[in-house]
Amino acid sequence: VTETDNVLFSTMTLNMAPLHLDAEYSKNSIHGQRLVNSLFLLGLVAGISMHDTTYGTTLGNLGFDSIKFPKPVFHGDTIHVRTEIVSVRESKSRDDSGIVTFRHYGINQRDEIVCDATRVGLMLKRSAA
Repeated sequence: VTETDNVLFSTMTLNMAPLHLDAEYSKNSIHGQRLVNSLFLLGLVAGISMHDTTYGTTLGNLGFDSIKFPKPVFHGDTIHVRTEIVSVRESKSRDDSGIVTFRHYGINQRDEIVCDATRVGLMLKRSAA
């Protein structure tokens, strides 16, 4: 995660919190430095997981049931993602799809969980043929 990632995302989403943008202000915070915007981190975790889990099969995200950020993320951190399938069920309204609940863990270079998010998606089923 770069400083540019954090500054651009924060300013483009109008989140002008000094904890994301102001290095001098953040020196006096409990972390002693700027924090990476948590919504950037959530988007990054969902995006990283997509190539291994849902590429070409997502019809739409239905929501996030739970999102936690147990540890802070700073400029220069490296994030990787582990995903678990929590549940799967048939769609009640669509024959071609099902509902899948994913649990995504964003993990930093120190093997600390920095994001724990449960997401529900409408997913295209495999053809019965």
